[in-house]
Amino acid sequence: MIKLITARFWQVNSLKVRLLLSTLIMTVVMLPIIGITLSNAFEQQLNLSIKNELKAYSYSIFTVAEVEDSQLVIPELLLENQFNISQSGLYAFVTPLRKAEVLAQPTDPLWQSASLLTMELPNNLPSPEVGQTSFSKINLAGTSHLLYSFSVSFSDNGQAFEITLHLIKDQQAFLAALNDFKQKLWTWLLLLMAVFIVVQMVWLLWTLKPLTILKHEIEKIEKGHKKNLEEIYPVELHQVTQQLNTLLITEENQRKRYRNALADLAHSLKNPLAVLQSNTSISTGTSEQLQRINKIIEHQLKRAQSAGESSWYLGVKVNQVVEKLIATLAKIYQDKNLSFILDLDSNAVFKGDEADLMEILGNILDNACKAASNKVAITVVVVGKKLTIEIADDGQGVEAAQQALILSRGGRADTYQAGHGIGLAIVNDLVTSYQGQLFIGNSSSLSGAVFTLVFEFSN
Repeated sequence: MIKLITARFWQVNSLKVRLLLSTLIMTVVMLPIIGITLSNAFEQQLNLSIKNELKAYSYSIFTVAEVEDSQLVIPELLLENQFNISQSGLYAFVTPLRKAEVLAQPTDPLWQSASLLTMELPNNLPSPEVGQTSFSKINLAGTSHLLYSFSVSFSDNGQAFEITLHLIKDQQAFLAALNDFKQKLWTWLLLLMAVFIVVQMVWLLWTLKPLTILKHEIEKIEKGHKKNLEEIYPVELHQVTQQLNTLLITEENQRKRYRNALADLAHSLKNPLAVLQSNTSISTGTSEQLQRINKIIEHQLKRAQSAGESSWYLGVKVNQVVEKLIATLAKIYQDKNLSFILDLDSNAVFKGDEADLMEILGNILDNACKAASNKVAITVVVVGKKLTIEIADDGQGVEAAQQALILSRGGRADTYQAGHGIGLAIVNDLVTSYQGQLFIGNSSSLSGAVFTLVFEFSN
């Protein structure tokens, strides 16, 4: 059980939670141990104090005790007044020193204090060796008492006169002091525990504040509000933040180079195309293909410009992009009088470039409109950190053998003969670049093809 709890504890994927749990465990375990240790130490010290007190009483009695003609003589009134008051809680009596084999046999006392006159003496009293002491607990008159026994030997005309002095003290005062100490101790420990937990939580928040600031800065970068990390971080995070800034700068430069390279390529192709188009001897079919190539080049130029303006992992509202595309496609395919069925999550955000999302959804929706008879359905769902987009049509669908084919460059299924072929291959490349997944199947509701896009983002 302990191993299982420990294993689950170390699997917690949060520094804040780990540190907080460690603090709580240390507080809940260590402070009670300290409390038990202090309580035991106080009880032992209290016992030692009472033992020393009784030992001092025994010396005061032995000081005034004498043996005459084998008779123990002790004054009726003792210096300690509690011995002179009946049932005062402090009692004394003397018994002959008994051997081990007769300890169980009751013995009449040689002397007893006035405080014991109305009380019955206990049986089975300890009888330590001469010069030795014994400290134990007994029940007297139904209550718990402390018993201190001290054996000594007097000399009576050259003969040893061995006796045991028994001192009994009521434990009520002792228990009251102990309980009062324990109550105050645990009250203060619980208060200290609460204060310690609060202080630790404040300390943890202060210690982990740079990580919280780092998280907020990264979120602003993702939303395009910042281009790099600007806050001052502790030494332990300095290298990480510096390398992250370097990565951001490198990524932005790569995007610029990509835009420039694409723009340069498109511009370099436009002039030869313009020359070819100006040639009156080319056929009508060739002229149409040149116009198509020219449109593709213009599209790539616009795409390069929009991509260059985007920040690192911008958050793009999916429903806005879908609505723009539908508005355009409805005009293009107005002769088909298509019905668009929308089920969009208004909070759905694509963590990437808007031009890339336009390219992905534009190609799939364009093919769906070509294949559809009357209906195209778009569903956008967000569950946790997973974004799912489904585009379905009521066309003929895509056979299983053709699903891999239409994702390859130049590959087309018969249903999508009007397409350029390379469109879905570009979509697949873009989806893969965002660590997403593209699935092709047949819709259960519309009976046509269904394209499912799944993206899982860290934030």
